[in-house]
Amino acid sequence: MTSSPWFLRDAQGPERAARVYCFPHAGGNPRSFLSWQHDMGDDAEIVAVCPPGRGPRYKETAAVDVPELAERAAAAIAETADRPFVLFGHSFGAVLAFEVARRIGALPDFRHLVASGCSAPSLLPTRRVVAAARLEGRAFTEAVGFFGGLPPEVVADEALQELLLPHLKADFSMVAGYTYRPAAPLDVPVTLVNGVDDPHVKEAGLEPWARECAGEPVRHWAEGGHFYFDGRPGAVTDLLRPLVRAEHGANPLARTHIEVI
Repeated sequence: MTSSPWFLRDAQGPERAARVYCFPHAGGNPRSFLSWQHDMGDDAEIVAVCPPGRGPRYKETAAVDVPELAERAAAAIAETADRPFVLFGHSFGAVLAFEVARRIGALPDFRHLVASGCSAPSLLPTRRVVAAARLEGRAFTEAVGFFGGLPPEVVADEALQELLLPHLKADFSMVAGYTYRPAAPLDVPVTLVNGVDDPHVKEAGLEPWARECAGEPVRHWAEGGHFYFDGRPGAVTDLLRPLVRAEHGANPLARTHIEVI
């Protein structure tokens, strides 16, 4: 894993018995997940997935669509799967984690998918995302503001937008071009976590997730909007810790239940 450009991790601390591979939202910085390691402690190692063209891989050619990116990420994970692991993805990252899960379902160490801030894949892309992906410049910035997550200084500064928004625009275009294809349900348990005030994801949008899982997905609602975990990573890590702990105990992951609100 230390030699793979796909993964960012905190090499400090003890060897951990499980991993959580984290997929960022559209335009998100994978490194932001590394701050979660403190909350996870020794229960699992947080591993941020860094696609080509992002972060330290900025000089590499980015993937052109979700299937290509999922295929390459799945191959990288399969090469490092030497212990139980969970996939976590937020928003665009949840779509990508879902498609990766479809490709690595046969790996015995793959134990759980946690999809955050994301309607069921069969409902994607939404009309709002498709419309936003067609916009440019200030109009795109304002449209993306609906989802939250853009710092005020970026919204107010066109120079910062020119620097930071191309990756966001590319990811929005990738989601806008996503084509859902029916497939066999996932064998691993699935947990859905969303903000109660998220204007983009509602209860009805989660219903079709049930068709993607062999068992009924567990739903959690956290206080906040689309980026409900900003400033409070415990909204996610408080869910992740019991999942990975259960893997080493008597209770199966699928029976874990945590109340977030």
